[in-house]
Amino acid sequence: MHKTVIIGTGPGGLTAAIYLARAGLEPLVIEGPEPGGQLTTTTEVENFPGFPEGVMGPELMDNMRKQAERFGAKFRSGWVNQVDFSQRPFTLTVEGMGEVQAESVIISTGASAKYLGIPGEKENVGRGVSTCATCDGFFFRNKKIIVVGGGDSAMEEANYLTRFASEVVLVNRRSELRASKIMQNRARANDKISWSLDRTPLEVMAGERGVTGLKARNNETGLEEIIEADGVFIAIGHTPNTKFLGGQLTTDEQGYLLVKPGTTEMNIPGVFACGDVQDSRYRQAISAAGTGCMAALDCERFLDEAPLHAEAAAR
Repeated sequence: MHKTVIIGTGPGGLTAAIYLARAGLEPLVIEGPEPGGQLTTTTEVENFPGFPEGVMGPELMDNMRKQAERFGAKFRSGWVNQVDFSQRPFTLTVEGMGEVQAESVIISTGASAKYLGIPGEKENVGRGVSTCATCDGFFFRNKKIIVVGGGDSAMEEANYLTRFASEVVLVNRRSELRASKIMQNRARANDKISWSLDRTPLEVMAGERGVTGLKARNNETGLEEIIEADGVFIAIGHTPNTKFLGGQLTTDEQGYLLVKPGTTEMNIPGVFACGDVQDSRYRQAISAAGTGCMAALDCERFLDEAPLHAEAAAR
């Protein structure tokens, strides 16, 4: 029996662990297959407060984990296959651990960026391939960038990247875009954005120094071509990691957890959510950490106000 279990170890989950551990609640933190979340796949992080010279993503996550451990948080590796929120104590079925019971649960499982699944893509993340314009756009000042996608997020990313890039080429599989008209019009009005539509991405090209371009097939002619660029931003959306919850918690149409406004509380008392799993808009390390703090404080208050009776804990 644990006072609280935190599922996930990105900035949100680790911040929650730090706060709860300092409060003496000895949280159990369950790490998934990618401990540290998306920041472990990045190189230098320049926009996290307190690091004027920047900090490497894996180093930042490692330090946050050590800070949580220092105050008494316990870490276990495993994949949460199933949850039962029908009664307290809640029951989590964890691969390699069996059943784990908890008086409260904080979900911080994040959202996974969708990738194209083409050669040269994932192996060049951090070497010119990115899924976050606000995270990495600064590194491409006065360079040529490709944005792949046709939805609102792709239009938004392309427009944002023109603040830094000399040119942004928007590549889309179809000749028509899925983005709303207003977002399309904004992108088309931007002189720095050029268009390469009806092109199917085939491979991210790279050399010793990183990305050099994108190989694509012209769907109209069937010919292959290489679009030269210094960076490729994949903007085809994110998938919140919520399938394991089995529909027990309220989500939006995309699967993001819906917390009560102004809190991190879910529709089931004692369950909280923080980080990208409940944030489809900002998706930043610092905003995830902020909601992690909120989740810890909400959780601590809940445990004070709704203690689990001894007879219930013995079930």
